[in-house]
Amino acid sequence: MKTNPGNFFEDFKLGQVIRHAVPRTISAGDVALYIGLTGSRFAVPSSDSFAQSIGYAKAPVDDLLVFHIVFGRTVADISLNAIANLGYADCRFGAPVFPGDTLTSTSIVIGLKENSNKETGVVTVRSTGVNQWDETVLDYIRWVMVRKRDKASPAPEAVTPDLPAEVGVENFTVPATLDLGDYDIGLAGSKHLWDDYAVGEQIDHVDGMTLEESDHMTATRLYQNNAKVHFNQHAQAKDRFGRRLIYGGHIISLARAMSFNGLGNALRIAAIHGGRHVNPSFAGDTIYAWSEVTGRAELPGRRDLGALRLRTIATKDHPCADFPKSGADGKYPETVVLDLDYSVLMPRGSRGR
Repeated sequence: MKTNPGNFFEDFKLGQVIRHAVPRTISAGDVALYIGLTGSRFAVPSSDSFAQSIGYAKAPVDDLLVFHIVFGRTVADISLNAIANLGYADCRFGAPVFPGDTLTSTSIVIGLKENSNKETGVVTVRSTGVNQWDETVLDYIRWVMVRKRDKASPAPEAVTPDLPAEVGVENFTVPATLDLGDYDIGLAGSKHLWDDYAVGEQIDHVDGMTLEESDHMTATRLYQNNAKVHFNQHAQAKDRFGRRLIYGGHIISLARAMSFNGLGNALRIAAIHGGRHVNPSFAGDTIYAWSEVTGRAELPGRRDLGALRLRTIATKDHPCADFPKSGADGKYPETVVLDLDYSVLMPRGSRGR
């Protein structure tokens, strides 16, 4: 065979190392298209002059665009035959990425578990993205439900890896050149800095964004994420939902973009501690989001910068003024589509007030 049917569950082996094809050079056009698809308004990745004022050589690529590009390298080998991407853990953002940088990805299989229906299994991988100087720009774990080629194929011994509950502050990457002495809250679009947030505070991001088929399909093509569930309506019409699924990463990007309204000075994502796509999303759904501050941390050696730990919940067709989330039994309302636990870096102090 000269074509690639993708790996099925029984094709994976514990400890298997996969070097993913097709390096990707990120251009200014990619950055502009990402803004066009998400509406993200954070100042640092939007403006060279703003980024230069705090020590970057130019505007870095949005952290989640980096995530999606690295993720996209892995799809043809890991999740081409996936039913759903289930979650993330231990995600660390490394060296900043700039237009012109080239990213490649490698994965190692760290967990395998056949499902009780014997038609699918869960594959857990650790994937790493590096730039052209072999600097790590992203390192993360994800688990994905993958179809079996043959229901009768014997299952491998089940291995479910122990996943860390969080990424420690000592493992956050703060760019060495970052200097917030001239940070301009007026241009950033928010007067609220690290000191203004309290643990337990809940923020309704208010704005909603309706998903279009063209948006999520353009986004997944931008990332070269060719998972079948996003593109092939002819095939998906025969599946349980009868429709193409929205790429879960697109929901993460929309939630992050909407979080600007309330968290406008969250200038960099340092880590994703964990995340779950708890219900599917489809074209026509309107996405809303809210966040809870679950932690505050000082950073070693930095008096101008702190970290906020956030839990951001995204919903479909449900404004978030009532702050919907999982119940005491751990179950979510059908309107909740994303539960993301992550940390952002934010300037400290009361500049300009």
